Amino acid sequence: MKETFLSAKFVTPSLIRMTIMSELPFTRPSAFLEIDGVPGRKIEPSRVTSLQSLSVIDYILDKPIELGHSFIIAIPNYGRSPVNVTELTESPWFNDRYTYDGDDLGATFSDDGVSFAIWAPLASRVILHYRKDREKKFEMVLMERTFRGVFRAKLQEKEGPIEYYFSITNNECTVRAVDPYAKSSSANGKTSFAIDFSKLEHDFSDRCLPRLQSPTEAVIYEASVRDLTISSYTDIVHKGTFVGLAEKGRKTLSGKLPAGLDYVKSLGVTHLQLLPIYDFKTVDEEHPLASYNWGYDPAQYFVPEGSYATDPNDPYSRVNELKAMVKAFHEQGIRIVMDVVYNHVYEYITHNLEKVLPNYYFRKRYNGTMASTSGCGDDLATEKPMVRKMILDCCKWWIDEYGIDGFRFDLMGIIDCDTLLKIKDYAKAKKPDFLLYGEGWNMGGDVNFPLGHMGNYRLLPDYGFFNDFFRENAKRYAAGELDAMNALKNAIISSSLDFIVPRHFLNGTQSINYVECHDNETYFDWLSNRYSNMNEDEKLKRVELANNLVLFSFGIPFIHMGQEIGQSKFGNGNTYNSGDRENKFSYRLLEEREEMYERFKKAVAFRKKAKLLHLYDPSTIANTMDVTDFDGAIRLFYLDQNFIAPKKQVSIFYNPSNRPLSYGEPIKCSASYVSCGDNSEQEKSHTVKIPAMSIVYTED
Repeated sequence: MKETFLSAKFVTPSLIRMTIMSELPFTRPSAFLEIDGVPGRKIEPSRVTSLQSLSVIDYILDKPIELGHSFIIAIPNYGRSPVNVTELTESPWFNDRYTYDGDDLGATFSDDGVSFAIWAPLASRVILHYRKDREKKFEMVLMERTFRGVFRAKLQEKEGPIEYYFSITNNECTVRAVDPYAKSSSANGKTSFAIDFSKLEHDFSDRCLPRLQSPTEAVIYEASVRDLTISSYTDIVHKGTFVGLAEKGRKTLSGKLPAGLDYVKSLGVTHLQLLPIYDFKTVDEEHPLASYNWGYDPAQYFVPEGSYATDPNDPYSRVNELKAMVKAFHEQGIRIVMDVVYNHVYEYITHNLEKVLPNYYFRKRYNGTMASTSGCGDDLATEKPMVRKMILDCCKWWIDEYGIDGFRFDLMGIIDCDTLLKIKDYAKAKKPDFLLYGEGWNMGGDVNFPLGHMGNYRLLPDYGFFNDFFRENAKRYAAGELDAMNALKNAIISSSLDFIVPRHFLNGTQSINYVECHDNETYFDWLSNRYSNMNEDEKLKRVELANNLVLFSFGIPFIHMGQEIGQSKFGNGNTYNSGDRENKFSYRLLEEREEMYERFKKAVAFRKKAKLLHLYDPSTIANTMDVTDFDGAIRLFYLDQNFIAPKKQVSIFYNPSNRPLSYGEPIKCSASYVSCGDNSEQEKSHTVKIPAMSIVYTED
């Protein structure tokens, strides 16, 4: 009909709101509701609002609808329109009626076949497309709608892999979607694969991992699979892959220094935190070297990233190779921390979750617009029951099926606290020394429930937070900016005491101490940009001082890949898609700065054996420590109160100046550790000599 447009939606389960734009004279039209193509009962308008050429009409039904059907409203003289049901996901009625707590979503193998289950409560129809042989066409099965909007189908196939996808009809619109609970896929997530995980490797050599009594015993090293292995200056065979990172005995091309797995092992760190290893969107898995991305744009939460697999179209490749990589590190006594992104996706409107269930998975502001708190994409509505369930199921999967030992939560301040606590309950029950930490920035957002930012540290006692208070003051102090000294005194003792400034945390296990991570400039570049007259030799010494501030402070030390040798990103502060030149670990530079590498290893080794630095209780730290300063240097002084026996006293001196200092208090001290030069035991003396830009740890 000329210049007439209809639009209808369910506002509540029993209220339809129709909008008519028409040049026709307005009447109070009766309507007919068709359900699944069957002509329905006549319904009368309950309220009408009319302007020139625009009418909004409400129709109240005599009983609430049941989702899972096709709804068409027909108005004589005006036409027919599908009734959109997506707004019903905003109603408490939806959660009460359709939240599902079963553990069988996805594809599940059993003795009598494989079952498929997908939660799609708005859908009127779901078709499973599947094939066992990739040379054949897909077959189709109409899935049965069951309890709480879960669609199901079962095949007699008893072995995988089975390739599949879904056709889902929401609001009379049919789209193709992959399984949100898929555990493997073809390249670039075009199709899902069902494989029987009970027949795959499950021995992750956890017996090789020494039990941690406290998170403060950890030393975390951050890198990515690709960055650690892509360099042409090593003999790593499978560069940029899980397999390449698991290769043993690899070296720099000169044969002088270790590479890949052996390099990480040589550092002495306890944990390797890997940038995203789940399936992300912006790297073509069939041509991985044609582009670069860190991977903070999640596509499939349960699926390992295909660009890190040797064959992204083989559903077993990415799975088995990641499992083997985790096992290889465990055999060396190194735990794997997985960087997870449960706060946002790059763009909700094209995301698979939105295709499966429109208007549910993503958070909105009070005004109804999509929330993009991070500025990096659309926020996940982690507070919703089925989003929380998906996240918790995902975390369980990575722990149980891949042996993961910790989660680093990207922009944790966007995730609700209840979800984080449920993850903690499961992770700690499985592995008591499981590490949980994240970016606790308070990014705001229109919500009325607590989020996982640092301001809520008391609600999350088992979570660590990246300590930007430590970061900013350590960077400045290590650069020689003495006005940062007093604030740094608080940061050095874990930011968990009301000392000089108010506390930030409950205890030292919550403080992730760092000066550099994958975000922003490297510390070398920060110095270069801030101090144009500083020569390279001084910058490298100050990088070492900053590294040692991280290692010789209370809390959990965190080191970014390349930080140990003062690596640069050529001044680029945001290299998420810049390429290998800016992001790869430079093994050539490692050889050039071998002495820095050797000193870093000694510092890590000393941190691990210095039990005093593992203290985390603020009252214990307060009762054993005194902080003073002299000539711009900081001295931490510890008296033995049975915490550090058999030593009677320990001092740590931090000297950021470009000249050596002496501390002449009449006590006998021997230097157990000096951050530059010779670290061997020195002759006892009444005077402690602290070299320029260094840290000295003394005991008596």
